[in-house]
Amino acid sequence: MACASVETREMRVVNVVCMKWGDLYGPEYVNILYAMVQRQLGLPFRFICFTDQPKGLNGLIEVQPLPAFKEPSEPYRRICQAWRKLALFRTDLASMRGKVLFLDLDVVLLNCIDTLFSHSDKFSMLENWYQPGKHIGQASVFCFEAGRWQYLLDEYEKNPDGIAAKYKTEQAYIAQRLGLENCHFFPEGWCLSYKKHVMPSGLPKFWVQEYARPTGAKIVVFHGRPNPPDAIAGRWGRGFSWYKRWNKPIKPCVWLANDWRE
Repeated sequence: MACASVETREMRVVNVVCMKWGDLYGPEYVNILYAMVQRQLGLPFRFICFTDQPKGLNGLIEVQPLPAFKEPSEPYRRICQAWRKLALFRTDLASMRGKVLFLDLDVVLLNCIDTLFSHSDKFSMLENWYQPGKHIGQASVFCFEAGRWQYLLDEYEKNPDGIAAKYKTEQAYIAQRLGLENCHFFPEGWCLSYKKHVMPSGLPKFWVQEYARPTGAKIVVFHGRPNPPDAIAGRWGRGFSWYKRWNKPIKPCVWLANDWRE
């Protein structure tokens, strides 16, 4: 069932954007993200994928080239490969106006996301679940006014390596540079981590056979391994040693297939 908007005033078109570069994620991730947004957003929207690989994308998706961006040097790129997200703050990018919601390709939308756009007039993002109280963001999901935060990009481009050395990741840079007065975190429970909040921890991880679908959550975020299709199949995917696989058993998540789909 599609999300029914509760907005009563005249609704403006909002922007939902994602970025795809390299070959880590195939076009199906973009197509499924678009389908989830169609189901879970009741506001009129423009869906844009910034990419250098448009092949295989749904024809209804607006495809834009990756914005020009100066990456930090190799030592810093190994620590964080997501600095390119800062390019979204460029003024007049793709002629976007109004609110912009960025979504990573590996998030799963569970419920209506309309309120992510109206939560705050400031920059809104997740608080990093593993560093609570330190005002460090998690940039899998963030919402902002188009063209308002160009100075974040300007300051970075003047000294990419210096910014990367100081902040380590783009999400820490965004949250800490904006500060408490300009960066608001989404309410706790809106956006959850699959590994931290859906998969059990401690001893129950060895005997729990089914994972409960989070009640009230809007988005489940996948960071690192597994990715959504691996989680559905009950596997970690590449890059996990035998010890980690034994110490962190994973079970198939059946209900997830009903959400992560075209």
